[in-house]
Amino acid sequence: MNDAPSTEVERDVMEYDVVTVGAGPAGLSFAIRLKQLDPSISVCVIEKSSTIGAHILSGAVIEPGPLDALLPGWRDAPPPICVPAREDEFWHLSKTSARKFPFVPPGMNNHGNFIVSLGAMCAWLAPQAEALGVEIYPGFAAAETLHAADGKVIGVRIGDMGVARDGSHKPGYTAGIDIHAKVTVLAEGARGHLTKRLVKQFALDQDSDPQAYSIGIKELWQLPEGRASAGKIVHTLGWPADNRTYGGSFIYHLDNDQVAIGYVSGLDYQDPEYKPWEAFQQWKHHPLIAPLLEGGTLLSAGARAIVTGGWQSLPRVEMPGALLIGDTAGLLNVPKIKGTHQAIRSGMLAAEHLVQSLQQGALDPAGFDAKLRASDAMKELKQVRNIKPGFKRGLWFGMLNAGWETVTAGLSPWTLKVKPDWSSLYKVGEHEQPKRDYVQRTLVPRDRLQSVYYAATEHDEDQPVHLKVADTNICITRCAEEYDNPCTRFCPVGVYEIVDDAAGKRLQINAANCVHCKTCDIKDPYEIITWVTSEGGSGPNYQNL
Repeated sequence: MNDAPSTEVERDVMEYDVVTVGAGPAGLSFAIRLKQLDPSISVCVIEKSSTIGAHILSGAVIEPGPLDALLPGWRDAPPPICVPAREDEFWHLSKTSARKFPFVPPGMNNHGNFIVSLGAMCAWLAPQAEALGVEIYPGFAAAETLHAADGKVIGVRIGDMGVARDGSHKPGYTAGIDIHAKVTVLAEGARGHLTKRLVKQFALDQDSDPQAYSIGIKELWQLPEGRASAGKIVHTLGWPADNRTYGGSFIYHLDNDQVAIGYVSGLDYQDPEYKPWEAFQQWKHHPLIAPLLEGGTLLSAGARAIVTGGWQSLPRVEMPGALLIGDTAGLLNVPKIKGTHQAIRSGMLAAEHLVQSLQQGALDPAGFDAKLRASDAMKELKQVRNIKPGFKRGLWFGMLNAGWETVTAGLSPWTLKVKPDWSSLYKVGEHEQPKRDYVQRTLVPRDRLQSVYYAATEHDEDQPVHLKVADTNICITRCAEEYDNPCTRFCPVGVYEIVDDAAGKRLQINAANCVHCKTCDIKDPYEIITWVTSEGGSGPNYQNL
């Protein structure tokens, strides 16, 4: 909500019919479809990253159907990284061996799909939106939503530029502008900070389960000549995750002897000592994986939260003056490990809904929630709704349950519940946890700070800390005693440190390291960490992730 100080800064105002927050696949697809249907509608897209795609990270293998519908001729001039899927493999790993499954689960059969860099794809989509008249503004971070007296969303406020860490104005200070719109479309991706506030303000989740997440950590490697097999797709499960921890990996072979690799850890893990980044590095040293990377060069790396709650966690996606699409709504299909086609679907559906509402009198989000729930996007999620929750009972139960749900197309008469990820941690000593022998690393990056370098993360050191901790005293008392400060382990880039020096024991926040994955906002067991946008243009600068 609008929580600006009482001494109001004079701000410029821009007026549009529609403002879209986020230039990911959902936001750009929405804007393109809106302009295709009605060129007279004015629409702008604001994006917090310095360039379009710089904050986008995903596997990614995409189902092309929705993109075919949005841009029928796209295959004649595809994104710069776009490799047809040619071969699928699915492996189970133990600590020292690997077993290839004789079959690939139906949801992971990628015949007809494409391996892409989602960041590069969004950078490719943006000029096509601009050619239709969409105005796109990278480097503009939406700091808050604006509201009418009755609570209706009437736009967004861009964060101020040139504010010092202590809140004072630096010489280059510029007040953020207000963007007023008849409809505000939230396409912020997983755990959007404006969406988080609006869900609470409008009680959008009162009839749904809490949202759930995983953390995905990805690297792009250049391999020696002839080692990659373009179009090959490999997924693994098992080690280094224990049977009670949801985890798995991907290896996507690209052109020019490059591979995209990544490891996903469910944030519903129970062990307070678990380290997602170290688990990924450990996986890279497995006998199946290490020979692939040996002699290669790491090009870029990053991390992001992945929304995994599914059908039962979908909040209401409309409110007065605004609507939610894509990962912001929670549309990723977990068993497929795919959300891009769902993002494009929901963006197109939102555009079609708004144009229809305009034809009936005025741009209005009302009715979009029902339309989305009746769509193919929701039908797909309902069929797989029980698969991810089934893994809470262990790997092998989860596999059997996934097989049942797949064979029956999700026709089970029950729906398994989803609980918030922050509530899943055991307290230290409460249960015996598996011993985790994180390997001595020989492959880069060798520590989390090197990951910051490969993410090309940039923040002005003298700007307000964008990670808000409500009560730091909890960090050095209750959290230290009960959970051994898990923030020092679940953050993939070492943002959080417990320092004990002459001033005493305290939490140190290295905000300049942040890659905006938002894991801390999700997994903190006391819910006292809040991620907000930093100054526009700051953060990671991902290359082809």
